[in-house]
Amino acid sequence: MARIAVLGSLPSSLVAFRRFLIEAMIAQGHEVFACAPDAPDDVRAKLDEMGAIYCDAPLKRAGMNPLQDLATIAGLTRLFRRISPDVFLGYTAKPIIYGSLAAHFTGVPHIYSMIEGLGYAFSGNDVRRRLLASVLGAMYRTALRHNERVFYLNPDDIEFSVQQGMLAAREQAYLIGGIGVDLLHFSPRPLPRKVSFLMTNRLLWDKGVGEYVEAARQVRARHPDVRFRLLGGLDVNPNSVRPEHLQQWVDSGDIDYYGHQSDVRPFIADSAVCVLPSYCREGVPATLMEAMAMGRALITTDAPGCRETVEQGRNGFLVPVRDTHALAEAMLRFVEEPALVTCLGQESRRIAEERFDVHKVNRRFLDAMNLMRGSGNFTLQDASSAA
Repeated sequence: MARIAVLGSLPSSLVAFRRFLIEAMIAQGHEVFACAPDAPDDVRAKLDEMGAIYCDAPLKRAGMNPLQDLATIAGLTRLFRRISPDVFLGYTAKPIIYGSLAAHFTGVPHIYSMIEGLGYAFSGNDVRRRLLASVLGAMYRTALRHNERVFYLNPDDIEFSVQQGMLAAREQAYLIGGIGVDLLHFSPRPLPRKVSFLMTNRLLWDKGVGEYVEAARQVRARHPDVRFRLLGGLDVNPNSVRPEHLQQWVDSGDIDYYGHQSDVRPFIADSAVCVLPSYCREGVPATLMEAMAMGRALITTDAPGCRETVEQGRNGFLVPVRDTHALAEAMLRFVEEPALVTCLGQESRRIAEERFDVHKVNRRFLDAMNLMRGSGNFTLQDASSAA
């Protein structure tokens, strides 16, 4: 029915986070071109198994260089001329900005973007980030005007985008409410006998890693047998934790560090409560949705994206950003009232089933892009218009 180009900056994300959406598109009879730079063989093989066609995209994830950016737009324009998509969907900053522009220049008739959280640039007030936010805001304004719809995971980012003039009109914004989670893959597991905590994410300061470690130190001062696990890899982001800090935390004995893990389920199963003290502008954190699906109570911040996962006191606790004392107090509630772990964890699973089932989410995506059979809005005539 339609030829769809899906563009991301990280090849593994096409499989890890877009897999079910791509498969849903293919199940509707569409041809999907999964585009990203330098995908390794295992990602290419998985995409082929899914029924998608991998296309190498001339895109670098990090850094901003005007000449390189122009070359990126030119390269994406050549790519889109070659595959002639009817629909473009970009996610993360560079694919959204450069992909939308290249799709517009190529005459792609249906252009969409997904903003999964505004992230590092829009999360702080230091000089570097104010400058970066100013530049990115202008680039978003230029690119998003060519989008039919811009998908958002939380309402805070919609309001921010409208206030900053990043959208041509509020009507462009479409609230999805999270990318969703596979409720079968992340199924409920028995709780461990002792209360323990887990944080899993990239090791960025804005994700609240420092606050997690300090809160762990405070809790262990009163309950030295409580375990705090930390999963996640170091990152090229300028906000990344440095190796020497990580080593100090491990040497202190306040956390157990397990690095990056391709399968987080055993670690969630071994933990009673999952924690994300982020003050980065999240979309809706996948790590929290996965923990909810496995029946785990949450502690997270009352911040954009994070607050979408917790109903205060029902399935976890919201704490103020950068408030280590409040974070430690929320942890102590679970340690000193262990019955909360069971009842709040059960509610997490119920909320995941109600709101974050990936298959329900993807049906909303496809319906909003007029790609569902019988939607009546995307016709074969539309599909041939770019040819």
